[in-house]
Amino acid sequence: MVIGGGIAGIQVALDLANQDIKVHLVEKNPSIGGRMIQLDKTFPTMDCSACVLTPKMVEAARHENIELHTCSEVVNAEKVTGGFKATILERARYVAADKCTGCGLCMNKCPVEVENEFDQGLGFRKAIFFPFPQAVPLTATIDIDNCIFCGLCAKACEANAIDFTQKDKTYTVNVGAIVVASGFDIFDARKKPTYGFGSHDDIITALTMERMLSASGPTGGRVIRPSNGKIPHKVAYVQCVGSRDKTVGNVYCSRVCCMYAIKQSRMLKERVPGVDVTIYYMDIRAFGKGYEEFFARAAEEYGVRFIKGRVGKIVPTPDTNDLLVRYEDVQRGALFQRRHDLVVLSTGLTLSDGGLLSALRLQTDDDGFIMIKDYKLDAVSATNDGIFVAGVAEGPKDIPDTVTQASAAAMKAAIFLHRRSF
Repeated sequence: MVIGGGIAGIQVALDLANQDIKVHLVEKNPSIGGRMIQLDKTFPTMDCSACVLTPKMVEAARHENIELHTCSEVVNAEKVTGGFKATILERARYVAADKCTGCGLCMNKCPVEVENEFDQGLGFRKAIFFPFPQAVPLTATIDIDNCIFCGLCAKACEANAIDFTQKDKTYTVNVGAIVVASGFDIFDARKKPTYGFGSHDDIITALTMERMLSASGPTGGRVIRPSNGKIPHKVAYVQCVGSRDKTVGNVYCSRVCCMYAIKQSRMLKERVPGVDVTIYYMDIRAFGKGYEEFFARAAEEYGVRFIKGRVGKIVPTPDTNDLLVRYEDVQRGALFQRRHDLVVLSTGLTLSDGGLLSALRLQTDDDGFIMIKDYKLDAVSATNDGIFVAGVAEGPKDIPDTVTQASAAAMKAAIFLHRRSF
């Protein structure tokens, strides 16, 4: 059983399935794809994220050795002879998956609009929806908490797929091993109140910026100030929000924040003529292959300004509705402030738990990620025998390292199953 349908979980499932091992792939959301499908481009190659991930999503869904469980969560896993007896809770979609054709007629008729969580609240979706256009499976889901039960979706559905009688169900599966690839949540920037997130519309997270930069996003790729819809002229990136910060309890480096801020700054320079982009940083950690060159090009060719110093406070200016970023410039040894009209917080990564730790009786390390048995010799085996970990569930990492660790976890799980069979 593989828990989590992001790039890590998909890679694990495919590597195991291609060894003729049956896999239960469990994803809590209506579609697989995870966080990677929310991204517009990947660094340092600037490849289209969906173009890389979507074929893997389709392959996983069609593979004869993979059984896909979406809208599902593992609520318990008991040790039994030969492996685990896992209890899975499957939430009702109120749409029959075997009938839905993905035509979208139901959404056209639905009168209810709510904030789209996939687009970080920038856009809207209907009460019956697909999470995103390339969703796998492409089956509609009814948000029962916001549905007004008008019945218009059922009248529009030519396949008669709408089924309000569906209920959540619980069932068990027996598996020989478990791979946890549950992914991450972004740090809640409201825990850093001096940065003003939540108090001003033009203080956003980098994931919100990612959705704005996406051509399929809520703004069609246009970068705007959420407060007034105007194009920003001075954009600030504030690094290490929720990382390397004892005041919020996260002393670790999230590893990807420097690079995704540099990636987005380059995209901003290409999309918004004449925009001024400043990155306030503690240290630039460009550790991967081609990352240092990527960083250098941002400064030398794109003209991104890098200021080494910790931001102390972000203050709105009532006269212009702009934002004053107050910071210490380490290299100049003095305090300064600069005016910006859009501030992007480069938030760190935290473990996405959702009750999984208690369900699998997993331990966490000092940074709050799943503890590994031996970091020196085995970076994927959890302290519990038969459970393996891949991706950010084990600790912050970028996409290439995530895929590499996913394949390692798949191999360790396959070896474990092979030895158990003799």
